[in-house]
Amino acid sequence: MEQLREGGAAILVTLALSILFVAVTAERLVHFRARAILPAGLVAQARPLWAARNHAALANLLEQEDSTLARIIAFMSRYRDQPHAFVSGGAGDIASMELRHHQQKFYALAIIATVAPIVGLLGTVVGMIEAFHVIAYSEGMGNPALLASGISKALVNTAAGLAVALPALGMHHFFKNRMMFFSLALEKQVNALLNEWFVPVPVQPHLQVLNAH
Repeated sequence: MEQLREGGAAILVTLALSILFVAVTAERLVHFRARAILPAGLVAQARPLWAARNHAALANLLEQEDSTLARIIAFMSRYRDQPHAFVSGGAGDIASMELRHHQQKFYALAIIATVAPIVGLLGTVVGMIEAFHVIAYSEGMGNPALLASGISKALVNTAAGLAVALPALGMHHFFKNRMMFFSLALEKQVNALLNEWFVPVPVQPHLQVLNAH
């Protein structure tokens, strides 16, 4: 704790960044899960209702599910009489908008990973300036204890900045990879439903037998 006090103003900024890092990470771990994007079992419940044309029951089911997939299926049900291209475009817009919303929430981790080492570097520079200032206004290097405060501030800020930046960068990539996984899984599931529910089955033309005269 004493070493943190020696860090000066820069260490306070780094501490604030660390608190923000913990808050963003905890919020994303709680809310950015598979259940929020494509909950298991939803399609299995929706398929028989769609096949039975029971869209009222399907709407009630989807209202109970707070997920991206539920909102996409609700859009499909609402515009079930529209052509495949229209429904596909709308479903893609919903998925893209919601995934971008999730991405914006964990983008703060990338900012923390960038800013924290810069703040640490600033504290390091300030500490070294103080150390050289002591050298300039004292009798040479005769008393190393006079340099301790400036050098300590420099090293503490460097270590603190890296200690915050490295886990923030790691968690940012973790959530980015999770988003890519959810995006691909959601695209696969939605395309399967579109092809099942909206692509018309080709109708075989009636054979006409022409009597030869």
